[in-house]
Amino acid sequence: MEKKNSKKTGLVVVAAIAAIILISACLASVPTGMVGVVKTLNKPTGTVFPNGMHFKLPFVQAVENVETKTQKYEGDCSAVSKDLQEVRSLVAVVYMIDPAKAVEIVSTIGATQYESKILSPAVQECVKATTAKYTAEGLITERAKVSAEIAKGLEAKVAARGIIVQDFNIVNFEFSEAFNRAIEEKQVAQQDLIRVKTEQEQLVVKAEAQAKAAEEEARAILVRANAQAEANQKLAASITPNLVEYEKIKAWDGVLPKVSGGSAIVDFRD
Repeated sequence: MEKKNSKKTGLVVVAAIAAIILISACLASVPTGMVGVVKTLNKPTGTVFPNGMHFKLPFVQAVENVETKTQKYEGDCSAVSKDLQEVRSLVAVVYMIDPAKAVEIVSTIGATQYESKILSPAVQECVKATTAKYTAEGLITERAKVSAEIAKGLEAKVAARGIIVQDFNIVNFEFSEAFNRAIEEKQVAQQDLIRVKTEQEQLVVKAEAQAKAAEEEARAILVRANAQAEANQKLAASITPNLVEYEKIKAWDGVLPKVSGGSAIVDFRD
């Protein structure tokens, strides 16, 4: 009797385990931010599950999850500018997988290979193509324009493959040491030019001020000279013989002059 009970218990346990395995094989879990591509005998059926729990055919069907939430890709790109300068760019791409393209992605490249097989090569190509249109200096001064042009080309290139570009940024440009040295020397030369130009302008302003002061001083001297000449003319015109005699009389003290000659003294008062 005990053997029969033990056998029944064993069968129940086996049946329970088999049931659990069967139920597990019938269920597929799709996490949030993903969609599940249903595959029958390892071939996509075209059915896509949203996030959540779903039933599938046990043992013959599988669900491959594809991440559709926003993701970020960063990559280094090597390129050559229009003036043949080597340029290394660090770029960042914010993107997501188009859920409508999930089946195609799983069928062609696999659920986890889209960055290495689609996005990265497209980024490299677009960066190289756009960089070649600008001089090294232009890449620096027109950075926003360069970034927008790369982003536009990248969006067009990867959209058909199921990748939606949401944002693109050039994190950094790096140039050769020779170019960086040339840029630094140019900046120093420009600063020197500005300094010299400023000094020259200051000298011109100072010279103009001195010339103006000299002109005003000369004008003042001329005015004084004209005034003095006019005064002298008026003074000369006012002097007459009668005025001279009058001034002599005013200055005389009433004493007649004495004249000495030989041994005699003549006194005009006798």
